[in-house]
Amino acid sequence: MLDTIIKGGGMMIPLMTCSVITLAVVIDRAVAFYKNHQLDTRALRAQLMRHLQRGEMREAALLCVSTPSPVAAVLLAGLQSYNKLEKRTPENLRLSVGEAMEDHSLHSISAVEKHLWLLQTIGNAAPLLGMAGTVIGMIASFEKLGESSDPKVIGVGISIALITTAAGLLIALAAVIPHSFFGSRAEEIELEIGEASSEMLEFLVHESDKV
Repeated sequence: MLDTIIKGGGMMIPLMTCSVITLAVVIDRAVAFYKNHQLDTRALRAQLMRHLQRGEMREAALLCVSTPSPVAAVLLAGLQSYNKLEKRTPENLRLSVGEAMEDHSLHSISAVEKHLWLLQTIGNAAPLLGMAGTVIGMIASFEKLGESSDPKVIGVGISIALITTAAGLLIALAAVIPHSFFGSRAEEIELEIGEASSEMLEFLVHESDKV
């Protein structure tokens, strides 16, 4: 394997750098999404609503604080905004609480999608780097054609040049497939945040109408 990498020439350096970055990002995001998957968002929402129905705002906030998830973080931002309101009319609640959760959801989603842009960039760039390495290798091979008429020399040069193309395609696959998977999981989390935020906001607005 090492011998093959060395034969690929100088263009293998950025390709190997891309492979290391891809591996690091995939491990980081896999751990993060696994931890989030272990948390039961439905159970969190049900428990939170029970606290709110009993008027236990402090307990509801503590539940969100003790739950390390993007959904809990957004709900906590809404509860903190609610507690700061002096005049809790439906209009004020929708404006202040809704805006607080919407703003925080942008930060939470950004944290969920952290480093995914690297996978997308590498997925696009790796094949191009591989092709560039192949073209450079082909040029070197044809230059040798003037020095030797032996077709074996040219054949060996071309086979070595194609190493970078193969490496670029493999690295691109290793980046694109996880990017697609993690992107779909991020969309699911974004949907969960939206549903939980709407549920809590509608409850708080409904309760304010009773006052």
